[in-house]
Amino acid sequence: MTAQTPILPPILPENAPFSPEQRAWLNGFFAGLLSLDGGVQSLSPDAAKALLGSPLPGEAKPAEEDDGAPWHDASMPINERMQLAESKPLRRRMMAAMAQQDCGQCGYLCESYADALARGEEKKLNLCVPGGKETQRMLKKLALELDGGAAPTAEAPPPGAPAADAPGRSRESPVEATFLSRRRLNAEGSDKETNHVEIDLSQCGLTYEPGDSFGLFASNAPELCGEVTARLGAAMDDAVTHDGETLTLRAWLSDKVSLGVAPDALFELLGTYAEDADDKAKLARLAEGDDPDGDLETLDVLAALEKFPGATPPVAEFLASLEPLQPRLYSISSALSADPGKVSLTVDAVRYRVGDRTRLGLASTYLADRVGPGDRLRVYVQKAHGFALPKDGATPIIMVGPGTGIAPFRSFLRERRATGAEGDAWLFFGHQREATDFLYREELAELQEAKTLTRLSLAWSRDGSEKVYVQDRMREAGAELWSWLERGAHFYVCGDAKRMAADVEKALVDIVSEHGGRDGKAFVAELRKAGRYQADVY
Repeated sequence: MTAQTPILPPILPENAPFSPEQRAWLNGFFAGLLSLDGGVQSLSPDAAKALLGSPLPGEAKPAEEDDGAPWHDASMPINERMQLAESKPLRRRMMAAMAQQDCGQCGYLCESYADALARGEEKKLNLCVPGGKETQRMLKKLALELDGGAAPTAEAPPPGAPAADAPGRSRESPVEATFLSRRRLNAEGSDKETNHVEIDLSQCGLTYEPGDSFGLFASNAPELCGEVTARLGAAMDDAVTHDGETLTLRAWLSDKVSLGVAPDALFELLGTYAEDADDKAKLARLAEGDDPDGDLETLDVLAALEKFPGATPPVAEFLASLEPLQPRLYSISSALSADPGKVSLTVDAVRYRVGDRTRLGLASTYLADRVGPGDRLRVYVQKAHGFALPKDGATPIIMVGPGTGIAPFRSFLRERRATGAEGDAWLFFGHQREATDFLYREELAELQEAKTLTRLSLAWSRDGSEKVYVQDRMREAGAELWSWLERGAHFYVCGDAKRMAADVEKALVDIVSEHGGRDGKAFVAELRKAGRYQADVY
């Protein structure tokens, strides 16, 4: 008989984090090492690239991948971002169309969302909530380049689609948690309504780290749902079949569709049913992003119906023209080490007048008005990407967070106090008025007394004859701030992406140039690359 080479069982388990091709090659490789008759053969460069991906360690990235993404700036208008990406491959132009906040609300980062769209793995063009209509329109235009003009749709995932992640770890697989309480943080007389919200996680078992965000599915206000229903000439308890599902109109409007910014598809639909020629012409222009009456930015779904009362579409078609209701993300302001089994949020209730109607922020007023102790909420934790405390608790940290931007830094400080971290901590906090808007005043005083918070710099924009902001306090303390950076401090900013965060970065650049004698822009870029400049902006 001819001797046979023994057949070794697979060495890597089926759930090893490799592709089938990688697993097969590695099984063969290790089998060669373990077999008396087998030999180990090195891979050619081409085979190694096929197995491990390109480029190999030490190789330069292709030019289109090594462009530095200069458009990745949340304060830059979309037209400027698209100009910078004009000559780039489709996936990079798609990235430039995003809002550049890396907020994770879409379930991706800006770059990975764009890559998934360009590869055809993701079909939904409406996931970038911060980018709104301008991002959707640009993505729709760019998607025409895919597969000879076959654009991905902006539809919601089909009913029963499997969740991609573990329960409570993505927008696709929320879990239920219990609302505990809210308390207003502003004093009487404040122009703001900022609530400290607490939610119980003990039953759902969700965990999080300082820097993570908390996702929440809210419901539309009942009054708004009722007004929309009346405009449609329908009843809230009418059964409506849409997208293969039959629910009451109340359920559709409350929990399933967005009643915020009127989408282009709604204008197209109203144009189909409008009888007046002028209305048809205006609706056609609105659907293309034009603004014939100068009021496009104020048109939510109800306002669009009110503006064109002669256009009343069938309810099912109306629902099909709306965007799905998206979850909202909030920076976590608690730490499990100090607050076991709970999560806290710091939320401004958004209310503002347009004409004779008060508009309401979806989730902020849901948490302020429409839920009470014991109510169940659909929630998930969004893992932070590049926004976390230094691993070494002795590393100094500088935190800039005006208004509700203080939220993640409350989490940082509570974590550091609970774990006994010894690194210095400097917080720049600002708001309108010290007497009414000094959020967490007592807690911050306790943290200072405990030496967890080393320094606190405050800025009040409405207390004096001149407005003072956090970036002004940074400049005033520029020499000391530079000395902290020289000691290896990590720098953090949280809050408004369009104005505040850009102003803070400019102040930091100027401080480095003035007090450090360095190229400020290059130094801040180095900090960012090293993970020492981190932003949580919205």
